[in-house]
Amino acid sequence: MLAITLPSTINFMRTNLKVHLALFSVSLLYAATFSIAKIAMPEYVKPFAFILLRVVVATICIFLFHRHYVKGAIHDKKDLLPLVISAIFGVAGNMLLFFKGLSITSPINASVLMLNTPIFVLVFAAIILKEKLTLTKISGIIIAAIGALLLMGGTRFQFHPETVWGDVYVTLNAIIYAFYLVYAKRLMVKYHPLTVTLYSFFFGFFLVLPFGLNQALEIDFLHLPSHIWMAIGFVTIGSTFLTYVLNAYALKHASSGLVGSYIYLQPVLATLIAIGLGKDMLTAQKFTSMLVVFGGVYLASFHKKSAEV
Repeated sequence: MLAITLPSTINFMRTNLKVHLALFSVSLLYAATFSIAKIAMPEYVKPFAFILLRVVVATICIFLFHRHYVKGAIHDKKDLLPLVISAIFGVAGNMLLFFKGLSITSPINASVLMLNTPIFVLVFAAIILKEKLTLTKISGIIIAAIGALLLMGGTRFQFHPETVWGDVYVTLNAIIYAFYLVYAKRLMVKYHPLTVTLYSFFFGFFLVLPFGLNQALEIDFLHLPSHIWMAIGFVTIGSTFLTYVLNAYALKHASSGLVGSYIYLQPVLATLIAIGLGKDMLTAQKFTSMLVVFGGVYLASFHKKSAEV
C-alpha cells in the first residue's frame, strides 16, 4: 500500500510546491511593477499606450514560447466565445480599468480597493465552480486582508468627489479580474494553460488597440533613455508575460481562491522591496502585519483533502 501511495504523494507535493512558487513569483513581479512602471509613465509612455505595449509584447512572447514548447490548439469551436470572454475580463478590461482608475484616484485607495479581489473570487468560485466555502478558507482571506490593510495604512483610505470615479474603476477591475480567475479555470483544465493564455492575449490585442494606438504613436522610441527601455521591458515581459503564464499554470493545478489570496502578498513584497532600496523602514507594526498576511494566506491554502492544493 505504501509503495502505491508514496509516488502519488511525492508528485502532489512537487506540484503543490511549484504552484506556490509560481504564485509567489507573480506577487513579487506585481509588487515591483508599480514603482518600475512609474519610471516611464506618464512622462515617456502614457497609460493606455503602456497597456498596448504590454499586450503586444506579451502576445509575441507567448506565441514563440507556445510554438516551441506546446504547439497545442483549441479543438472545440464552442470554446472560442469563452476565450473572447476571458480576453475581455482577464486582459483588456482589467488592465484598462485599473490604469484609468489609478490615474484618477490615489495609490492608497487603489491598493485598498484591489484587496476586494480575493473576496469576489470566493463568491464567483462558489457560484460558477461550486467550490466549497470552508470556514478555514474564509477566515484566511479575512485575516490576510486585515494584515494587508494594516501594512498599507488603510486608515488613510478616503473618499473624495474628485476621485470617486477612479475608485469605481478600480473596484470594477477587482470584480472582473476575480471573475476571470474563476471563469478561465475550466479552460485551463481542458487545454494547456499556455494555449488559453495565447488565445486570450490574441483576442485582447484587438480589444485594447483602439484605446492605446494614438498614445502609442506619440512615443518617441528613438530617443527613449536606456533606463526607460529597461522599465518597459520589465513591465511588458516580467509583469505581463511571466505573470500571466505563471498564473495560468497555477489556475490549472490550484483553486481560484488560492490564486486570488496571493494578491495579499503584494503589499508585503512591495514593502520589503522599498526597505531593500532604502525607501522605507521595517517597524514592529509592519513586521507584525506581514506575519498576519502570511498566516492568512496559509489558512486560505490549507485543505484537509490531499487531492487539493
